[in-house]
Amino acid sequence: MKLFLALLLPLSTFSFALGLTQPLMRFEKLYFLEERPSLIELILELWKQGDVALASVVGLFSVGFPAVKIALIHVAAFTGGSSRSLALLSTVGKWSMLDVMLVALVLFAAKTSGLAAATILPGLWFYAGATLTTAAAASICKRI
Repeated sequence: MKLFLALLLPLSTFSFALGLTQPLMRFEKLYFLEERPSLIELILELWKQGDVALASVVGLFSVGFPAVKIALIHVAAFTGGSSRSLALLSTVGKWSMLDVMLVALVLFAAKTSGLAAATILPGLWFYAGATLTTAAAASICKRI
């Protein structure tokens, strides 16, 4: 189990970083205009458009809490799963949600012009992979 955890931790961290920085979706408008926002760009665009509350919520739940969760899993793995780190991990894990990021994508798509076609790009797959590997690593950490 510890070997599997040792493989999952770098994989989840790397996938999370790629999920934040790589384009999530491609929005095509009028056959020749396209946008390929990453999650970070999406949050910054919401902020620039004056949706500060929405940008803050999406940033907190889609970037902040998952980053803290990954850090806590690293701490729990290195400390042998101390009760304090596992309690914090359990609390933070309840607040890091993939669905908030997906709702933000839908809102972003709705804010663009109505004549847009959307295609999923690797950033979304990396983010989803990070979510799954982080959940698996957290589950293993709690068992050790």
